Amino acid sequence: MFAEIKGLNEECGVFGVWGHKDAAHITYYGLHSLQHRGQEGAGIVVTDGEKLKCYKGVGLVNDVFGHGELEHLHGSGAIGHVRYTTAGASDLTNCQPFLFNSQTGSLALAHNGNLVNANALKHQLERQGSIFQTTSDTEVVAHLIKRSGYESLAERIKNALTMVKGAYAFVMMVEDKLLAALDPNGLRPLSIGRLGDAYVISSETCAFDIIGATYEREVEPGELIIIDDNGLTSERFSLSPKRSICSMEYVYFARPDSNVDQINVHHARKNLGKELALEKPVEADVVTGVPDSSISAAIGYAEQAGIPYELGLIKNRYVGRTFIQPSQELREQGVKMKLSAVRGVVEGKRVVMIDDSIVRGTTSRRIVRLLKEAGATEVHVRISSPPIKNSCFYGIDTSTKGELIASEKSVQQICDEIGADSLEFLSVEGLMKGIGRPDNEENHGQCLACFTGQYPTEIYPESDHPYQKI
Repeated sequence: MFAEIKGLNEECGVFGVWGHKDAAHITYYGLHSLQHRGQEGAGIVVTDGEKLKCYKGVGLVNDVFGHGELEHLHGSGAIGHVRYTTAGASDLTNCQPFLFNSQTGSLALAHNGNLVNANALKHQLERQGSIFQTTSDTEVVAHLIKRSGYESLAERIKNALTMVKGAYAFVMMVEDKLLAALDPNGLRPLSIGRLGDAYVISSETCAFDIIGATYEREVEPGELIIIDDNGLTSERFSLSPKRSICSMEYVYFARPDSNVDQINVHHARKNLGKELALEKPVEADVVTGVPDSSISAAIGYAEQAGIPYELGLIKNRYVGRTFIQPSQELREQGVKMKLSAVRGVVEGKRVVMIDDSIVRGTTSRRIVRLLKEAGATEVHVRISSPPIKNSCFYGIDTSTKGELIASEKSVQQICDEIGADSLEFLSVEGLMKGIGRPDNEENHGQCLACFTGQYPTEIYPESDHPYQKI
């Protein structure tokens, strides 16, 4: 992914394994494969059947666990987490998994998504005596579980999940079992795999390939999975109204080698590029994609348009993040260090630049400039998703509508601002057709809120942005 200078970032990835003698190492490799979903923190909790042990830190997976820490994490069950901040500060306190200890046992909890009613629940719990140790919305669920009056853990968790609203894929663990749950709308991806006799849970199926596991099935919306030494059982805490998986998983977030709800991400992105070429053709000499998430769409566009695809932009993977630079001038230089235009490919050419989205417009403007400085005579920008006009409240960092350039400006105004010779976006219909979900599902089983303003759940925006519930 090119997340450091693009405008979208997704919250995190979760992973769990039960029944493997070296659960911590398996989780480490699983988190490595999910690193694109969060780079600010990583953590692992293991159980040996009697107690839970946690290690976590700020930074990349290899930075956190690169100094022998795994050798002290013994057990046959583990859960792990990689984090990108959308709710709560970016520090060690908010790194997950969270580990809560009490006289009746311990609970470890990791979460991908965002709870839209977390603040209201937190205020209610504080009035009832709860004391919070973090600013993360995830901690609210642990308090709800603990306060539930039900006797069994499964019933306490189900009761807690009926009170939270929004997007969530949870992995949880106590001393003798691992649990996983997906929100009733299925906004986030979560899959089950097998590694020999062990069970594996992951935000994306690419983690199964890394550790040699086989895909079993998706966790269904509103489903609670319980795994212990006797095997896997499934319970319902909600009847799903319909699947509303985040469309941006296919457009941008997920790795190309993952299957999200049984649809291959690379295949979907390539089809999005083909649909874009059909909808928004342009005369040009070469097609190039912005690394990494736009490459598949660029290949599809080139194939459909009959224009050669070339690597006109090259990403340098060994440069630090551009947003930590202290001045705008240095940030601009950081972008040039991260991404280079290949003069031999684009010089004297009419270039179609494929990108997956435009959020604030600053990155697109810089890349168009790079291509023109390298000698491109024309730069035609084509975006393999519709304009992002509305805030996301489900775990993507666009909670302020004013940040979104398409919410305020027309396509032509955006084109002028980024300095392109032309700009076009894929339609919502083209997006749904390209991803290829079953035609008999309303909205094709996708959340389209950032494009249409129609949200699949009630939301509680701390802003003045209007919304509609689907």
